[in-house]
Amino acid sequence: MLIVFEGVDSSGKETHSRKVYERLISEGHIARKISFPNYESRAAGAINMYLNGEFGKNPEDVNPFAASTFYAIDRFASFKQYWEAAITSGEIVIADRYTTSNMIHQGAKIKDDAERAEYVEWLCDLEFTRFKLPKPDKVIFLDMPMEFRMELLKDRKEKDIHESDAEYMRTAHLCAQKMAKEQSWEQVSIVKNGKLRTIEDVHNEVYSIVLATMSQQRGCSNAVATLCNNVDSLETML
Repeated sequence: MLIVFEGVDSSGKETHSRKVYERLISEGHIARKISFPNYESRAAGAINMYLNGEFGKNPEDVNPFAASTFYAIDRFASFKQYWEAAITSGEIVIADRYTTSNMIHQGAKIKDDAERAEYVEWLCDLEFTRFKLPKPDKVIFLDMPMEFRMELLKDRKEKDIHESDAEYMRTAHLCAQKMAKEQSWEQVSIVKNGKLRTIEDVHNEVYSIVLATMSQQRGCSNAVATLCNNVDSLETML
């Protein structure tokens, strides 16, 4: 099972994906945590160049299809090297970012809704059909308002071309909210009544979503097993 944590920068993806992973392990589940991009991999070379501004100082200097390909290659390399066997054998894989990040950050470069929908269709075909990467069983979108994120980012010394462009970040956040609705992601608000929720409060909500997804997955697996057993019994009778 693949559960993805999504959101724009400083929304809490690393914190909450890690806490869910650690809690799953503590409760006896077999789980693995992955994150993207994998900057230590040679496959992420083009991503580093892009974010460092070597292809242009603005995000829009690289079109969404080219940039998406950089990230897709990094995910393919990670999948083949580190977690294909894990998810095939039934482990729970917790991902900090995934294909869904391209939908947000590269989709934000496309202003027309119809054109963005075509891009998302192209992206899903590229990664899920042609690269044969697994589709997420659940995407949890951590929705952090722009003003709170900018406050958290202001003291960050090193910023990539995404983080340095406030207008782009606003557009990416709006795109993320649209994607959450269009793609049926689970949306978790990080702010309540104008104040940041505590990490534990958010974690408890997130973990309940994870448990529900696991329960639903087991239910589907049991239903398939029952159907297969019924078919076997019918074949035996025939």
